[in-house]
Amino acid sequence: MEDKIVDQERLKNKVRLVLRVNYFTSVFSLIFFFICMFLLKIEHVIPYIFLSFGILNLINTYLYRVHKNITLTYNIVSIMTLAGATVITLYSGGINSPFIFVLALIVFAGYVTTRVYGKIYLNLNLLIVVLIYSQSVTDFSFVSNAVPEQSKDLFAFFSILFSVYLLGGVFGKNLLEAHHNLYKSKGEIENRIKEKETLLKEVHHRVKNNLQTVSSLLSLQSRSIDDEHAKALIKSSQNRVISMAMVHEMLYNRDDLTKIEYKSYVEELSEYLVRSLKGPDSNVKVHIDISDIALGIDTAIPLGLLINEAVTNALKYGITDDNEGEIHIALKKEDEQDYVLNIGDNGIGFSETINFKNTKSLGLKLIHNLARQLKGTIIRDATKKGTNYILKFKEIEQQLHPVV
Repeated sequence: MEDKIVDQERLKNKVRLVLRVNYFTSVFSLIFFFICMFLLKIEHVIPYIFLSFGILNLINTYLYRVHKNITLTYNIVSIMTLAGATVITLYSGGINSPFIFVLALIVFAGYVTTRVYGKIYLNLNLLIVVLIYSQSVTDFSFVSNAVPEQSKDLFAFFSILFSVYLLGGVFGKNLLEAHHNLYKSKGEIENRIKEKETLLKEVHHRVKNNLQTVSSLLSLQSRSIDDEHAKALIKSSQNRVISMAMVHEMLYNRDDLTKIEYKSYVEELSEYLVRSLKGPDSNVKVHIDISDIALGIDTAIPLGLLINEAVTNALKYGITDDNEGEIHIALKKEDEQDYVLNIGDNGIGFSETINFKNTKSLGLKLIHNLARQLKGTIIRDATKKGTNYILKFKEIEQQLHPVV
């Protein structure tokens, strides 16, 4: 997000720089036209190049308002500058012309805009300089010096002033201003992002506290109920709330507010469920095989609820009483968005004729509904003892939707 905003600021600064340079070079070209015609008495080629460039570049700058493509505007002015500077250099002394330094400004402007254009114009200018030198030292020169002998020093003076002013007064000033604005904008953006991160952490913290309050209320409600079945239902609801609260708690405690390390989450969740349903001294062992996987909140919560249901069913119905038992949870990443979860127990299992369509078990229905929410498929693994599932799912993009 921050990089995107900074890139937008860079683009705005680039647009301002290109347009300002275009206006300045157009005005200076028109001034040079009058200087060459009336002060330096140059009658051929050179003043008309300045006049043509000044008018065409003003048109080019105006057309930006129509197409809004700053890269096109920049490349048009660069090509016109390259062509115009080459012709003026040839007609003002060739390799000895002071105007040849304007070619270097085109390379500088290219690197200011992008590194790619800088390299392109650098190579073009090197080739042009070699050709100008070759034309100057051969006996087959096809151009003559259009600057009168008495105006050569003054032409050199104005050419150097033009180059120095463009480099320092236009490019340097605008580049420094653009850099300052970008640095200032980046600082402001970083401050806004820190404020939003602090606010988001506070939101996760409050959501976690609210969910824990709901869990406490459910716990208090269950104490006033004598019906064991109703108590078990409230306990299951309490565990579902706790599984969601854990996600928000982990996001609150992480620097990255968008994803949680899923191994530590599953370890904490499974430890809580075993302690809650079997007591602190249970004979149940949980084996967790999860690599370095981080999931966003829109994936972490439904997947956590699914794991909660599978582990709860294993502890309540698969591994009965105080018998020894094992629960296996393995999460692997197949590619960029696809994951595979293997979860199950070595308990007594249940009949293969029972499924989420014909059962009254809310837990079994939730497992399949949550699998659909994860855009995945879930099947029972009948090759293993107990109840085991294979879930294939995709990471959910960040968006707002109901949990189930």
